[in-house]
Amino acid sequence: MTDAETTLDELIAGLGPRLKRIRMEKNTTLAALSDTTGISISTLSRLESGDRKPSLELLWPIARAHQMALDDLVTAPPVADPRVRTTPTVRENVTILPLTLRPGGLQAYKLLIRPDDKEPSPRVHEGYEWFYVLNGTLRLILGEHDLTMKPGEAAEFDTRVPHWFGAVGDRPVELLSLFGPQGERMHVRAKPTV
Repeated sequence: MTDAETTLDELIAGLGPRLKRIRMEKNTTLAALSDTTGISISTLSRLESGDRKPSLELLWPIARAHQMALDDLVTAPPVADPRVRTTPTVRENVTILPLTLRPGGLQAYKLLIRPDDKEPSPRVHEGYEWFYVLNGTLRLILGEHDLTMKPGEAAEFDTRVPHWFGAVGDRPVELLSLFGPQGERMHVRAKPTV
């Protein structure tokens, strides 16, 4: 079998799931697509499952119904470079490296926190946080808890609870952090309870 034949076989094998994904992305039912194209629901279903080989006679009306060029319907778009390339931000003793590029939603960061002599100042903000210690020792103050965490340990908490974390000793601490959808809001000082 030649490379061209292998590529064509792979293209045909991937076409059924691609047709279904495009239909679902367009929020179109098999019945609605059948009405628009004149192709039976059974045939459309068999095309999507791979039980029927596609032909130009079947693909052309589907492409028109989805308002797509036939080439776009048949070939998958090229895969973009998946590597995340970001620039670190430095805030006081913390280097923040974003690990996600899309705005909003769940955000991932790698943090490098250098030791400092400042007194812990717990803060609160909306959201939920999870982190995992990669290297070094982390001190976490969460509400009334004062914890020391080593590499391999993880913590998760509601960020509306007063919290602070930093490096223990004279070495920096590295951690992975995930913020929930509202976790990007600016930190504000927690008011002391009286």
